[in-house]
Amino acid sequence: MLPPGAQHDRHRHFNCDEFWIVVKGRGVMYTEGGEKPSGEGDIVFTPRGHWHGFKNTSDEDVVLVWGWSGAGSLDAAGYESVEGGRTH
Repeated sequence: MLPPGAQHDRHRHFNCDEFWIVVKGRGVMYTEGGEKPSGEGDIVFTPRGHWHGFKNTSDEDVVLVWGWSGAGSLDAAGYESVEGGRTH
């Protein structure tokens, strides 16, 4: 859950693909092509190695569900964030 103004920082995974489902709320999805509006019911697929993230731009909580294909944990996924460099 992301409260108003919160974000899941731009990041990428080297060892897995990732999907996001916006269960409730709206905001912007960070993609390789820039920021894209995203709202309730959207399903977003991000291939391994591509930058992505999400920011709640609304005044309501956003509920996201996400998962990986190709890794069973964050350590196995490989993780690099724009803000923090490679962490795993």
